[in-house]
Amino acid sequence: MTKEKMTSMQRVLTALEHREPDRVPMLLPLTMHGSRELGLSIRDYFSRAEYVIEGQIRLQEKYGHDAYTGFFYGPAEIEAFGGEVIFVDDGPPNSGEPLIKSLDTLDRITVPEISKVPVLQNILKTIRTLNEKADGDIPVLGVVISPFSLPVMQLGFESYLELIYNKRELFWRLMQVNETFAVQWGNAQLAAGATALAYFDPLASPTVIPRNIYLETGWLIAKRTIAKLNGPTATHLASGRVLPVIDDLVKTGTGAVGAGSSEALVELKQACQGKLAIIGNLNGLEMHRWSKEELFHRVKEAIDGAAPGGGFILSDSHGEIPWQVTDEQLRAISEAVREYGTYPIS
Repeated sequence: MTKEKMTSMQRVLTALEHREPDRVPMLLPLTMHGSRELGLSIRDYFSRAEYVIEGQIRLQEKYGHDAYTGFFYGPAEIEAFGGEVIFVDDGPPNSGEPLIKSLDTLDRITVPEISKVPVLQNILKTIRTLNEKADGDIPVLGVVISPFSLPVMQLGFESYLELIYNKRELFWRLMQVNETFAVQWGNAQLAAGATALAYFDPLASPTVIPRNIYLETGWLIAKRTIAKLNGPTATHLASGRVLPVIDDLVKTGTGAVGAGSSEALVELKQACQGKLAIIGNLNGLEMHRWSKEELFHRVKEAIDGAAPGGGFILSDSHGEIPWQVTDEQLRAISEAVREYGTYPIS
């Protein structure tokens, strides 16, 4: 029997409660694609909250996915600390030269004042307006980069590994600043109307760092930070492996996990059953090469693997769909979810 049609909010919340909604919720994390809708460069698009608001509204209406996102770009938080952001014409903005040139200057870094950072204020305005537009029917997602993963952009990866392995006292000094900022920034987004936060923590993955080092560092940080956030979180490891740390992530207090494309959803579903909802896991890097038939196959494969019983939200594997993925391909994903994702899943 077909279930009564739900709003996007009802659909997502039902899935997160490990129950079956009317159909599989679909999150298309489209950050840059709104610029294409408005005929703007990516740099110009992110220059005003009004552009991003209009872009998010148009994209949701076009593809029928189940959330708005207030996220602009990853290095917005580096910009808050005074760092450089580099814009390109066909991809996400990236951080420039490391903000912290020498480990000896770590004691000078301070927590940014959110009210004085234009890009953060634009993000908060976007979240507030989208929340008003949604009127309780569509979730609005915010994003916090974990205090443990942010230093990859603050320091550069090589210097950060030196800090983790050989200079723990300085490491914990930086974590104190980053944790304070993450809590303030996350709670500011929730106060502005974000329904939930994505806690981006790629360094939590054993793809990047050994689990024993994570447990000594990033895991403790995640437990403290998530406990101080005034709303639900979904932890995303940005395509890294998650299966070896599922039980660790559960203990941080997060409610869902982003699945990388390299792991079998059937195995991940068994490990997460009743403990974490799964978000994923279409391969964002490969997606732009897929035909409509391949997209339908991949969507069906993901739904078959993780959707029965609820606790699953279809999305990409990385947390941001690349600029190169076309309108036709995004429409195909939406069509496939509606064809294969209606509960009960056969």
